[in-house]
Amino acid sequence: MTDLETRATPRATALRRAAPALLGYAAVRALGLLTLALWSAARDKSAYTLLTARWDALWYTRVAELGYGYEVRLPNGDVHSNLAFFPLLPWLERLLARTTPLSYADAGFALSLVASLAAAWGIFAVADHVYGRRVGVCAVLLWAVLPVGIVQSMAYSESLFTALAAWSLYAVLTGRWVTAGALAALAGLTRPVGLAVVAALWAAAIAAHLRDRQSPGATTARRALGMLLAPLGAAAYVLWVGHHTGKGPFGYLDVQAGWRNGFDGGYAFARFVADKFTSFPSALAGVGLIVGVGLVVWLYVVCVRQGQPLPLLVYAGVVTALALCASSYFGSKPRLLLPAFPLLLPLALALARLRRPRSTAVLSVIAVASALYGAFWLNGSGPP
Repeated sequence: MTDLETRATPRATALRRAAPALLGYAAVRALGLLTLALWSAARDKSAYTLLTARWDALWYTRVAELGYGYEVRLPNGDVHSNLAFFPLLPWLERLLARTTPLSYADAGFALSLVASLAAAWGIFAVADHVYGRRVGVCAVLLWAVLPVGIVQSMAYSESLFTALAAWSLYAVLTGRWVTAGALAALAGLTRPVGLAVVAALWAAAIAAHLRDRQSPGATTARRALGMLLAPLGAAAYVLWVGHHTGKGPFGYLDVQAGWRNGFDGGYAFARFVADKFTSFPSALAGVGLIVGVGLVVWLYVVCVRQGQPLPLLVYAGVVTALALCASSYFGSKPRLLLPAFPLLLPLALALARLRRPRSTAVLSVIAVASALYGAFWLNGSGPP
């Protein structure tokens, strides 16, 4: 066997092990896209436009094509600047569009498909490492059938971020500290919530250092290097925005303020929910929001009780806190929670205990419901 074959064997083995999860994931996403296409056609809309050229997807393609500096001034005085969007996805869109016949929108869609598969594989790798193959497959399928799972196929940054985060966490769990730090840096160039990956790596590294401080060695140096690498992506972009705007290190916060987005500990979201109870029809939505938040919190508590590894708990906790405690875009909170895949592991464990015909039936029903909801959602209010 050649050296190349020797190196390729572990990867091929890992891919074969993940194949059921990836094939199932692809089937769920194909169902979602087909349902969206049929629903959109019935409403005389373009499903492809909904996926690639609306909402944030349009902002990303503008950055890819024209660079930073574009902004929209609203009648109320708010300024929506494209500096709010982190650069890795538009950089990749630009690279792909300039090296292939694809348009910028096409490049965004292609990247979302590839990134979503990479994310599914990363989620499988983490769950398989912690709980075994069957739980890994269930975790991937549960991530695929989330009500807002259609976002995974949009020219948005959620899939790319989740892929980088999942593989960084897997590298942490398997002691590949430099790889974990490099992937965390890339995650930090993708979305502001890259902070969660950095926090997870740092927490795991500090815990490992306290555990191994009696026997320092080469691992300590690699761990320190990983810790140094992890925040570089987000820090570089935030500092560049501050320099570009002339507002110093906190210039990015001013950019986000122009979108009326910030972190207020959940006060604005709580008021938004409370306002739903001013009339009967909207009160039902308020109840639904409370139940949804309660379910997320309950899942996190179960994650803690089941003894999930520290980096997964830190990562999921930070993603959840940033999503629920942001002061604007309340309808986007389910989408912002998409990267918090460790929250699905308790459900994956429960699903894995069922007999295969029953678990298949459960997932099939949820997949159909998710596909219908995704089509309805994108043809209606959709995300910002």
